[in-house]
Amino acid sequence: MPRQAITEAPGSPAAVGPYSKAVRTGNLLYLSGQTPIDPATGKLIEGDVGRQTEQVFKNLEAVLKGAGLSLDQVIKANVYLTDMADFAAMNAVYAGMFQPPYPARTTVAVAALPLGCKVEIEVVAEIP
Repeated sequence: MPRQAITEAPGSPAAVGPYSKAVRTGNLLYLSGQTPIDPATGKLIEGDVGRQTEQVFKNLEAVLKGAGLSLDQVIKANVYLTDMADFAAMNAVYAGMFQPPYPARTTVAVAALPLGCKVEIEVVAEIP
């Protein structure tokens, strides 16, 4: 089945490279990783990892909404942190974004993220 790109997602930051905001194939939607970019300014927001995680989720929700979905359809999340010492703060925000049963999740530490941000999250959602 050919992939279908989701390119229109009001309220989400513009893509900063040759990639789609999300791609649908079959009944799955794969979202590109979202960073804490303010869509109004195109710049990284200021603040700690908790504040950055909140912005990441706003961006994820905007892309999901552009595809007619919400966080309720997310089945898998990958979280990238530049410092595992930020895990608890990220996790506190993350925990408030989903209801049980929670999506599967992987969290890894990485050397660096775009624009010097502290967190990036990508998700996979199931299309009903």
